Amino acid sequence: MLNVGDTAPDFSSIDEKGKPVSLKEYRGKTIVLYFYPKDNTTGCTAEACDFRDNFARIKKTGAVVLGVSPDSAKSHAGFKEKYDLPFTLVSDESKKIVEAYGVWQEKSMYGRKYMGVVRTTFIIDPKGKIAHIFPKVKVKGHVDEILAQLSAS
Repeated sequence: MLNVGDTAPDFSSIDEKGKPVSLKEYRGKTIVLYFYPKDNTTGCTAEACDFRDNFARIKKTGAVVLGVSPDSAKSHAGFKEKYDLPFTLVSDESKKIVEAYGVWQEKSMYGRKYMGVVRTTFIIDPKGKIAHIFPKVKVKGHVDEILAQLSAS
C-alpha cells in the first residue's frame, strides 16, 4: 500500500479519446487522481458529477483532476459525453494502474467475493509525491473533503 510522502507510481495509458496519457506529463501541477469502479453506475456517476459540479472550485486551486477505472476508452468517452465531464478519464483495462496504487482489492457484495476497484483518491503534489490519500471513499461530501485538503496545502 502507498503512503503519504511516497513517490506516486508513474503510468502510461490512454484517455477517453484514445490519446496517450501519463502521470509525468502533469509534473509541476497538483493532481487529484481518483479511482472509481465503473462508468455509468450509480455511485460512480454521482462522484463524477460532483467533481464536474465543483470543477471550477478545484481548478481555482491549480489542481488537475484525473479519473481512472478499468473501463475502456470507448466506455469513458460515452460516460464523459453523457454527463459533460470536464476532466480526463484514464482507461486501465490492463489493471496495471489500479494494482500499482493498491486499489485493486478483494471486495464482497451479498456474500460473494470478487476483485474490484476500491474507491480511493490520491492528491499528488507538483513534485510527484503523494500528499494525501482518501481510502474507501464515501461519495457524498468527498469533493468538499478534497477541496478542504487542497486549500490547506
